[in-house]
Order: sequence, then structure tokens, then C-alpha cells
Amino acid sequence: MSLATDEKLRAAARRLATRLVLDLARRGAVRSRGVGRLRRVNAEQGGELDLDASLPALLDATVDRRPPRIDELIARQWGRPEVALCLLIDTSGSMTGRRLASAALTAAACAWRSPGEHAVVSFARKAEVIRPLWSVRSRADVVDSVLGLRGHGVTALATALREASRQLATSRAARRVVVLLSDCRATDDEDPLPAARSCAELVILAPADDCAEAAGFARRTGARWRPLPGPAAAPAALAELLDRS
Repeated sequence: MSLATDEKLRAAARRLATRLVLDLARRGAVRSRGVGRLRRVNAEQGGELDLDASLPALLDATVDRRPPRIDELIARQWGRPEVALCLLIDTSGSMTGRRLASAALTAAACAWRSPGEHAVVSFARKAEVIRPLWSVRSRADVVDSVLGLRGHGVTALATALREASRQLATSRAARRVVVLLSDCRATDDEDPLPAARSCAELVILAPADDCAEAAGFARRTGARWRPLPGPAAAPAALAELLDRS
């Protein structure tokens, strides 16, 4: 996809990610109404420019002798906390080919359309943070990293879920959701159930052709889940999972 030799294929992958429109910020019921406060958001969402937070992007643009892109800049605005997401992308050996492509494109679309407070983590034997919850990394860079993932190794599901909880622990949002893109087949020696049950809210998107393990895992942990036949099904599946009463 994005790391393919064919430049047209790389461009097509990025375009598809941006067209999977996922309006997640106001879906679902929050656990408390929260308090209005000053928060950092991507400058695309409006507000006053946060010069301190935007300084790295401004310096990079100056060095490159170009104007900064708006998706690189951070703004401040008053508002109520809404929802924070941590996307967990399974890149183990069982998530190769079409499965990983669907998960990667779904996560890329989330990164492009999600609220300001979101993290992206890939995992196999170890969890690798692609985007921390508080980051000025541009969405384009995040999308390219996600679309360049390759599947290999064991599935350390407990490790990934603990990292997701750590990422969301600093969030100011009233609702903190872990979105797990995986077949949920843990292949290391650690039971992932305690880590899953410690998540404030867990939703799972699993490959439609191999979702029995995910269904059982969701049942044991109280998570909500849906099968994912392909990237085109991601908006409806995520909307259904997140739009709860």
C-alpha cells in the first residue's frame, strides 16, 4: 500500500483512508457531562493558535522553506470533553494480507477523522506507539505509518491493552474508548482478560472470515464487537459500536 513501489498505489491508499469518513467525536453517551475547559485541538477544528505546541511544526516548515500545513498546527479552544480513542492495530502473523489492509485503512481513517485526543498503537510481540495521545505529529504522517505496517510475530494482546490504558489515562475526555482491530487470538503466555477488563470501554473490529475468537473474547470481557469484511464497512461498523445509548 503506502510503501508500495507503485506511487499511484501509495496515493490511492492515502485517498481511500481520507474518504472513509468517521464522525466519532460526538457519538455515544458520555459517562459524565464534564466541565468546560481550554483544550488543545488540531487547528483544522478552529480556535486560537497555540504557538508553544505548534512551534516544532513551524520550525520544520521554516527549515523546509514552505508555509506550515494547517494539519500540522495546534489550536486552543474552550469546550466540554467528549471522547478519546486509542486505536490498537494487530500486526501479528495472523493479521496479514487483506486482514491487515482492512485494519490499517480503518485505523488510518480514524486517525484522519477522530477527535483531537487519540492515540494509535500497533502490536505483535511488543506494542509500538505510532501516535501518542498528545502529539503534534501530522495526520498525513500517521496515516503513512499505519498504511506501511506489515504483519509478523506473536499476538501479545495483554501488552497492547495495557498500553492503550496507559495512553488514555491522561485524557481529559469523559469517554475513553479502546478500538481493537484484531482477531483477538492471543499467542503469548499471558491471559489478556484482566487487561481487557481494566479498559474503561473496549470495542472490537475483527476479520469477518475469522471472528469466532473475537466473539468469545468480547463475551468474556463485556466488550462490544462487529465483524469487518473490508475497509468499506468500517464507518457503519464503528458508528454502530460507538453510538450507544
